[in-house]
Amino acid sequence: MMALRQRPGELLAVTGATGFVGQAVLEIASRAGLDVRALTRRPQPAREGVEWVQGDLNDTAALARLVRGAAVVVHIAGVVNAPDSAGFHAGNVTGTLNMVNAALAGGAERFIHVSSLSAREPQLSVYGASKRKGEMIVRASSLDWTVVRPPAVYGPRDTEMFELFKLAKKGLVPLPPQGRASIIHVNDLARLLIALVPGGEDVTSQTFEPDDGTPGGWSHPDLARAIGMAVGKRVRPLPLPRGVLEFAAKADGWARKDKAKLTLDRVGYMCHPDWTVSDGARPPASLWEPQVETTIGLHATAAWYKEAGWL
Repeated sequence: MMALRQRPGELLAVTGATGFVGQAVLEIASRAGLDVRALTRRPQPAREGVEWVQGDLNDTAALARLVRGAAVVVHIAGVVNAPDSAGFHAGNVTGTLNMVNAALAGGAERFIHVSSLSAREPQLSVYGASKRKGEMIVRASSLDWTVVRPPAVYGPRDTEMFELFKLAKKGLVPLPPQGRASIIHVNDLARLLIALVPGGEDVTSQTFEPDDGTPGGWSHPDLARAIGMAVGKRVRPLPLPRGVLEFAAKADGWARKDKAKLTLDRVGYMCHPDWTVSDGARPPASLWEPQVETTIGLHATAAWYKEAGWL
């Protein structure tokens, strides 16, 4: 990793740095000796090797400060849950457009865009459609770009897959109808994003779908059982029909309002039977391979949740 050390005066500009994936990227970047300028909505404590820029994706002045002098932009920020299509569009489409324009105006040489595997099937959800539109903006630019489509990401600090850990603790895990999915540990995803920083002909203008290396991904029941083992429970996987999940989503919306984790939009892509990474879409093995074995990663994640008082 030390081979990635930047030339004097170069910077890595990062959006979404205070989020789940972004925090892991800052840690990996620090180990690689990279200097980072990071966007944040709220004041942050001082951190060695990181210069904070306060603002958001709608603040063009803040984005100009963020990319000034930066050689590479890693765009992680986005909206994963919103009450309506306007919220997804603002975060994942307009926000990406603003970031691309800032990178072009600021003279950044390279743009690494974190999308989502859901962008592969944009017809299934408003979220997936918004991520696909964000990708199209990046691809249409004159930047030296790479798009990364992560599958489900897990690890310490995650609040999305945490819902499955909570359910597993109770011994019963409701699931979508039968299907398969790929997953990836947050540290492996962060390592990939940093590995992509130098660019090169094998990654420029490419779209990658990384995962944990499990051939064919995980069946929903097998993943539920693995999470159960991580929290010390023998769980009963319970695949549910789409109609039941839609009813549960409405109930979650009524109970938790805009903080609901299960939404009708999520049900739309959860019920798709194949969320495994595409053949031939993995990053080059010479550049990156996953290092976190998933059963070990799930146990470590469960231990973090317990220590943090989440479980």
